[in-house]
Amino acid sequence: MSTATAAPEKRAYEFALGSGITLRGDAYGDPSARPALLLHGGGQTRHSWAGAAAALGAAGWRAVALDLRGHGESDWAPNGEYGFENFAADTLAVAKSFREPPVLIGASLGGISALITEGESDESVAAAIVLVDVTPSLEPKGVERIIGFMTQKPEGFANLEEAAAAIASYREHRPKPKNLSGLAKNLRQAEDGRWHWHWDPAFIRSGKSVDHGAANQPERLLVAARNLRVPTLLVRGKESDVVSVRGAEEFIAAVPHAKFADVSGAGHMVAGDRNDAFTAAVLAFLAEEFGADPSR
Repeated sequence: MSTATAAPEKRAYEFALGSGITLRGDAYGDPSARPALLLHGGGQTRHSWAGAAAALGAAGWRAVALDLRGHGESDWAPNGEYGFENFAADTLAVAKSFREPPVLIGASLGGISALITEGESDESVAAAIVLVDVTPSLEPKGVERIIGFMTQKPEGFANLEEAAAAIASYREHRPKPKNLSGLAKNLRQAEDGRWHWHWDPAFIRSGKSVDHGAANQPERLLVAARNLRVPTLLVRGKESDVVSVRGAEEFIAAVPHAKFADVSGAGHMVAGDRNDAFTAAVLAFLAEEFGADPSR
């Protein structure tokens, strides 16, 4: 007898913000199930969560992988509003739209958004928090490397192979992908045929938009972390140059009830580097907190 779990149905997801911006994403699993909201890192799209979101849907969750404002298929902010407050406000609005508080799963910028949303709210808006390779204390050299990667080739790439080579130079411990069809989902092709990362150029120019902004306000994020009362999991890539062992230890000291998973063979892009191990850690945490059947 086969024990394989059927792939969950995927539906298009849209949420209109009061600001006039529409956020778009993919929803996996039963629409009536307990929700989990997945928030990608700066410069990524919802597609970075495809494997994890599908696994959550198959495990009985309603997993919504969202394109953040200015990313992927979501609208660009008309006035270049890409500060942490904007992303956190979007997260809060979407979280409150569900019938019950969602689990917030955020990587990098998405994790900062989740941390601010829950840690600075007067009342809990999340059922639980999963932070993926982000803490109040970030390593400057790792942050600089991210910024260098994101700001290279402002003129775009001549083809997908060139973009893949750029990714391979950043993810040194991972081989260059042979199938580039998935990469195309994270790029947009301009009229001149060149490929650009699928985000609003104003996002990278805002100065508050990516992890270097977090590095400038660790005290604020530490206060937010100390205010966390919901079940919390910190997932670190064991080879990460952004979150150090010391940074993880400081977070656990600030949030004593938090669980911790250190994923070997993964850098800052944990879900992309070791999706199976990452997903297993998240599902184990959620099963411990909510039971094997989250629909109950």
